[in-house]
Amino acid sequence: MRYTAVMRILFDAVETDEQNFYRSELPEHELTFLDTPLTAVRDELQNADILSVFVSSSVTPEMIAAMPTVKAIATRSMGFDHIDKAACKERGITLTYVPSYGTRTVAEFAFSLILALSRKAYAAYDRLRTDGTTDVKDFEGFDLAGKTIGVVGTGKIGKNMARIARGFDMKVEICDSFPDESFAKEIGSTYCSLEELVAASDIISIHVPLMPQTQHLFNADILAKCKPGAYLINTSRGGVVDTKALVDALKRGHLAGAGLDVIEGERALMDETSLLSESHQDVNEFQELVAAHALLDMPNVILTPHIAFNTKEAKREIATVTVANIQAAIAGTPQNTVAL
Repeated sequence: MRYTAVMRILFDAVETDEQNFYRSELPEHELTFLDTPLTAVRDELQNADILSVFVSSSVTPEMIAAMPTVKAIATRSMGFDHIDKAACKERGITLTYVPSYGTRTVAEFAFSLILALSRKAYAAYDRLRTDGTTDVKDFEGFDLAGKTIGVVGTGKIGKNMARIARGFDMKVEICDSFPDESFAKEIGSTYCSLEELVAASDIISIHVPLMPQTQHLFNADILAKCKPGAYLINTSRGGVVDTKALVDALKRGHLAGAGLDVIEGERALMDETSLLSESHQDVNEFQELVAAHALLDMPNVILTPHIAFNTKEAKREIATVTVANIQAAIAGTPQNTVAL
């Protein structure tokens, strides 16, 4: 259905320069910008025709019920697990996403985590900053050249990760449910199973979406099969890794360290007071929070707040595609839709 009236479009957590971009690209519509992510039902939801959110907002069935006029939800992300698909389907709401952005951006960030861990750069800086002294023998690292990196998922980000690794003269193992043999030939590798990859890799970097098939893909069983002393890097989605199992593997010393831009319960970690609400009765949420704090306290773990995407170039790419998605939904020809 094509919509001809002025649409009321509600955005969450958009920075000022991005707000100006959306206003310039959607001048005929009424735009409202919230200062913060959506964490609960708000009055502004009641009259929205279109909602645009980022992964920091969790769009629950209660929020969708509070939006009687909403026709489309445009998430400014590749992932859409933060939006209740069943509620959207029940209401006939179109859900769109950004299928690709920052494919080099995220790969570069993932590799920065590897470099920080392999050379103990942050640990050395933190010691120098807090104690004013350091002993170089405490910060012996290792070369990446000649080491084996396992890239799990060879979409655009995973492919860029593998190419960067080859630039460091690393050996590359790859794993994907949908092998791209021409890419494997390009980097001089062959596809293998996940079990084979983790057993052979000194460093494992995850680049798969979160879906039922990948929920806790890295569980206690897979982590136990990892090469002793391996490092785990995750810049995909927190739910791909069982956080409690990861904490255990690190505490036992089976894994040497981890670089994580995403973890389970990251929203709760950023807003712990939300768990004090009586509506939060899920024990798993509290367990995930405890596990997250355990990771924060580990000197061999680097944890960042979901910022792998965060460059000017990638954010402009997100905004451009989001505008196109909104315009297409208004025109009655939605694009980049999520199957509900």
